Amino acid sequence: MDCPFCKPKREFIAKNDHAVAFIDGFPVSPGHALVVPRRHVPTIFDLNDAEYTACLDLVREVKSVLEECHSTSAFNIGINCGEVAGQTVMHAHIHVIPRYSGDVDDPRGGVRHIIPGKGHY
Repeated sequence: MDCPFCKPKREFIAKNDHAVAFIDGFPVSPGHALVVPRRHVPTIFDLNDAEYTACLDLVREVKSVLEECHSTSAFNIGINCGEVAGQTVMHAHIHVIPRYSGDVDDPRGGVRHIIPGKGHY
């Protein structure tokens, strides 16, 4: 198996016993980070309770790191589970995406825009 998340070649910005975090190799905004469980499982639904909790704890820690380093207080948190949902690396991971004033014309609807036309309600 050749999984880029099993042995990431990036500096960790945070870590705990069950997960690590590093800057995304293809960031959609400055500071875009990934939280990745240490154990290889396809989606977050395959994590045990300790791993799941550790990943979400790390999301909070990464938020704090990014707030300090990138001077932002707005974020999108995203998890793609399965190929149809857009997952391209079949190792569970959580996107922590800093958002900045003016980075899109109208941010209302946030992650709802994943399906075109469904973000406005």
